[in-house]
Amino acid sequence: MAKGYWIARVDVSDMEAYQEYVRANAAPFAEFNARFLVRGGEHEVPEGTARSRNVVIEFDSYQAALDCYHSPGYQSAKALRVDASEGDVVIIQGYDANPPGD
Repeated sequence: MAKGYWIARVDVSDMEAYQEYVRANAAPFAEFNARFLVRGGEHEVPEGTARSRNVVIEFDSYQAALDCYHSPGYQSAKALRVDASEGDVVIIQGYDANPPGD
C-alpha cells in the first residue's frame, strides 16, 4: 500500500500563535501515526515561488493522511494556524514501486 504525505509550504506571520498550533497538532499527528520527514530547515528554491517554512509529513497510507487532515483534532489545531500564517498544503499519495499483483 502506498504511503500518504502532506507537503506544506508556510509563511509564518505570528510565531507565538503558530507555536500554539504546533502544540495542538501533536495529538492528531500521533493519533494518525504521522512522521515528520522535513520540518523547516535550510532550502533553496531554484524555480517557482518560495515560502519561509517547508514541511513534509508521512502517513501509513493516503487515506490516513486524508483522515488526519479532516479529523476534528486537526481541524481544531488548524483554526489556530490560519491567523498566524499563510500557506499551501497538498495531500498526496506516495509512489508504490511494488503494487499488489505485480
